[in-house]
Amino acid sequence: MRGSLDHLRTFVTVFRTGSLTRAAQLLGVSQATVSSHVQALEASLGFALFDRSRTGVSPTAKGIELSREVTGHVDALEDAAILAGHAATAPRMAYVGGAAEILSVMVVPHLKELIDAVNVPIRLVFGLADDLLDGLLAGEVDVVVSAVPPRRRGIAAVPFFDEEFVLVAAPDWQGADLEAIPVVAYAEDLPIIRRYWRSVFEKAPTGLQLGAVIPDLRGVREGLLAGMGMSVLPAYLVADDLSEGTLVTLADPEVPPLNTLYLATRGREAESNAVVGGVAAQLRRMIR
Repeated sequence: MRGSLDHLRTFVTVFRTGSLTRAAQLLGVSQATVSSHVQALEASLGFALFDRSRTGVSPTAKGIELSREVTGHVDALEDAAILAGHAATAPRMAYVGGAAEILSVMVVPHLKELIDAVNVPIRLVFGLADDLLDGLLAGEVDVVVSAVPPRRRGIAAVPFFDEEFVLVAAPDWQGADLEAIPVVAYAEDLPIIRRYWRSVFEKAPTGLQLGAVIPDLRGVREGLLAGMGMSVLPAYLVADDLSEGTLVTLADPEVPPLNTLYLATRGREAESNAVVGGVAAQLRRMIR
C-alpha cells in the first residue's frame, strides 16, 4: 500500500502516546495528518485500531495485535535511517588496530596528541594480529600495530619497535624454585611463556603449575601484583612495577627475548593518504 510505512509509523506513535495530539507533536505533523494516516490504515486493514473518546484514544484488540507485529520492524527501520544519515554526514575517522595491551598502555595516554596531529576522530580496534590484518585488507582498519610479520599481498609493513619480555612475580616469590611457583598465563598453551623458556632456558616449560589463565596481559599483571604467581610480560607493561619494587624479575638473561612490532598499512596509503600517513608517523613517535 502506497504510503503505508508512514501510516504504520504514525500508528505506532499514537499507540505509544495514547493521543493524536501528542503523536502529531512528536512526528512534527498536524493532528489532521495523524488522523488521516490512522483512518487510511484502518480502511486498508478493514478493522478499527483505536477507540476514540474525549480523553484520547485507546487501542482495540486488533490494534494491540498489530502493534505487537509491527512495532519492532518500524523501530528498526527508523534506527537504520538515522544511522545512515549519521554515516553520510560523519567526519572521516581513522581506525587503528592492535593488541588491547599495547594500544591501552602506549597509545591511549597520548591519544589527544594523535587526534590533534591528524585532525580526525580516532577509533581504536582491539584484536589479534591476524584478524586485524584481515580487517586492514578489507578496509575496516587503516593502520595496524602487528605483533606478527604481515606477510600478505597488499599490505606494507615496517618494523618499528622491539618488545622486551621479562619473567616477573611479586617479591615474596623471589628465590623460590620456578617449578614451585604457579603460572598466571595469557592462554592455556602458555604461548609467551613457552617462547621465553626456549629462548632463555633452552628447553620447553615442562613441570610448571598453571595457576590461572587471564586472556589480557593487563589482567595477568594485576594477578601478579596480588601475589598469584609468576608470568612473562612485556617490559613496558611492568616498568613502573619493577622500579617501585612491587614486582621483581626471576631471571636475568644476557639477551632478553624480543618480539618485533610492525606498523602495517594498505599498499602505499601511508604515502598517498594524509590521514593514514599522519597516524602512522605519530604512532612511531608514541610507541617506544
